[in-house]
Amino acid sequence: MADVVVVGAGLAGTECAWQLAERGVSVRLIEQKPSSRTPAQHSDHLAELVCSNSFRGAALHNAVGQLKEEMRRIGSLVMEVGERHRVPAGGAFAVDREQFSAEITRRVEQHPLIEVVHEVVDRIPDERPVVLATGPLTSGGLAGDIAAAVGEEHLAYYDAIAPIVSAHSIDFDRAFRASRYDKGGDAAYVNCPLNEEEYDAFVQAVLEAEKVTPREFEKVRYFEGCLPIEVLAARGHKTLAFGCMKPVGLTDPRTGRWPHAVVQLRQEDEAGSAFNMVGFQTRMKWPEQKRVFRMIPGLENAEFERLGGVHRNTFVNSPKVLDDDLALASRPGVYLAGQISGVEGYVESAACGMLLGIKLAHEVRGLAFSFPPPTTMLGGMVGHLRAPNDDFQPSNVMWSMVPPIEGRRLNKRARRDAQSERALQDLGAWLHAVVESSDERDGSAPPADRRLRSIPSG
Repeated sequence: MADVVVVGAGLAGTECAWQLAERGVSVRLIEQKPSSRTPAQHSDHLAELVCSNSFRGAALHNAVGQLKEEMRRIGSLVMEVGERHRVPAGGAFAVDREQFSAEITRRVEQHPLIEVVHEVVDRIPDERPVVLATGPLTSGGLAGDIAAAVGEEHLAYYDAIAPIVSAHSIDFDRAFRASRYDKGGDAAYVNCPLNEEEYDAFVQAVLEAEKVTPREFEKVRYFEGCLPIEVLAARGHKTLAFGCMKPVGLTDPRTGRWPHAVVQLRQEDEAGSAFNMVGFQTRMKWPEQKRVFRMIPGLENAEFERLGGVHRNTFVNSPKVLDDDLALASRPGVYLAGQISGVEGYVESAACGMLLGIKLAHEVRGLAFSFPPPTTMLGGMVGHLRAPNDDFQPSNVMWSMVPPIEGRRLNKRARRDAQSERALQDLGAWLHAVVESSDERDGSAPPADRRLRSIPSG
């Protein structure tokens, strides 16, 4: 009998299984292909890249580039194989998807401690520990069983994502802080006011902007309370002004009056380094979002940490249903990895699986384990899944997930470089602690941890 069961052999599941096996822990990896597929899947390979072949930005000043570097230093299978099959993509990290998935499949299937089983799982297995890494299209009996475990209200079946703007790029000569009718006494929102002419031009731009056409399997039934702004705008020219852009109760200090319309931004992180555009989920293509949203007064030079989107997804309300170890609070020993846990993207999914694999390898061997510190991008990603949030949504990694550099006035590039340097130093110290904890218990760290000895701690 395997020490750990992993359900789902996408990026999160294969990475999790590999990290476990490389640390001497036996794994039963269950994959439904080829007997069954989601509408997005076409290949029989494990770790299939169902959409793009890109792992996004490569540079360290890019949040996902930083995440990839941290994964490399820990010994990620996805990063190692990705480097081997990298293809030219400018500043991005892209791979030959067929060769990438074929090598992942070959290496996982040939590992002596991984048993790959091809069958459909329609309920949470009884074995413990078990990792559910079934991806954004988890459906059928398994999705129903998860819903029963967490409560139907804590399992979502699609994402409605609003853009996030870097705080330092907001022009506060145009924008102002206030809460509607000054309720609560705190200026909780940043407000970008529009006059009638600006509003008319903005609505027209939203209607004319090029939109992403959903694939057949991604078509969703929108909830009335969370509609894309272009759907609202198409219902009538004034609809947005009576919805997410309503100005009532917000007095512009420059005019002493309510504006014709307003875009509200809500603080996204404790440090106040990023703000969410409230109610601005959209299917506009990303270049169009940048063009149209920079028409908003105060956002003319906006830097977007995340752009908006609406697509089919299955994920849990992680802050409410997961414990600090990323296990279901209602089902001890049942862990979630990848997009079903509330991370977004190929790299983030693999990173989540990697961390859970290392954690469970320690747990099986009776060793203490803690996730990487919050100053690292890995730690920031875990923090996003754990931080209390009344409106939790899956997210790609962003620099606002890690603490800012205090006491230094730096431009954007210098800030990111400083955060990256700090993250890699702190990651090095964490890696050495992982090796030392293995040595103290077993006398010798397993091969996967011994390789970490070569990582500098500072």
